[in-house]
Amino acid sequence: MTDGAGESLDLEGRVAVVTGGAHGIGGATVDTLAAHGASVVAVDVDVEALAERVDAVVAGPGTVEALVGDVTDPEVVDQVRTRAEERGGASILVNNVGHWVRVMPFVDSDPDHWQALHEVNTLHVYRMTHALLPAMIGRGSGSIVNVTSVEGVRGYPPDPVYGACKAAVNHFTRSLAGQVGRHGVRVNAVAPDVTDSVQVPYDRMVPPDQADKWPDWVPVGRMGVPADQAAVVLFLASDLSRFVTGQVLGVDGGTEVMGGWFPTTRRGGWTNRPIDP
Repeated sequence: MTDGAGESLDLEGRVAVVTGGAHGIGGATVDTLAAHGASVVAVDVDVEALAERVDAVVAGPGTVEALVGDVTDPEVVDQVRTRAEERGGASILVNNVGHWVRVMPFVDSDPDHWQALHEVNTLHVYRMTHALLPAMIGRGSGSIVNVTSVEGVRGYPPDPVYGACKAAVNHFTRSLAGQVGRHGVRVNAVAPDVTDSVQVPYDRMVPPDQADKWPDWVPVGRMGVPADQAAVVLFLASDLSRFVTGQVLGVDGGTEVMGGWFPTTRRGGWTNRPIDP
């Protein structure tokens, strides 16, 4: 038994794969893992942003390598596996890609919309995990971190199918953790909320006259930034979380425990802030 005195956030010698690694939470995760010594393979469809992410990494113990591709494409998943195997196999997998595609009432949606949500939020997580998990099992160690959403924990009336996709990944996380723990592989998830990103640019969405309301909306008193999520991913990827598996950690500033979604009166939509925008 160890008391953990020698454990640290040092990821030197470990290969990490981060999907959606060009922007937002994925980009911050790439930066953070590399800063702590990991050799990161960053995967994204945005060629220019991915190149900028690689170029922006300052000299340090870790490295970042770009792989341009859409992780919903099985051929790209195979390319990621090959790239990881060329480096000795991935020790860390961060399934970060996800998207709400187009928010709409369920009654107005159709099977094509459901499938698009499934492909980007759920199926790619299964494919990427299935591709990289064997090497982790063979090595007897590994950490998988799925980036889901608070909407997979609470109800999400703006688009129930999106919420269901995120809930599926949460339960996949818990179930797979129980299956592969004996092989030294840990599986956890982070569930963000109110975090500024390319998809949800809170910094632009919130009107200036409401900017002082963040302490009313979020228990910690501010909106989240990508680095807040990346810090928790780092913890879950490192040996400091060696006894943590099967957990879905809400990285939401406390919003999930304080409330949920409310109907707006003027637009007929929904808001997760207690002022009708």
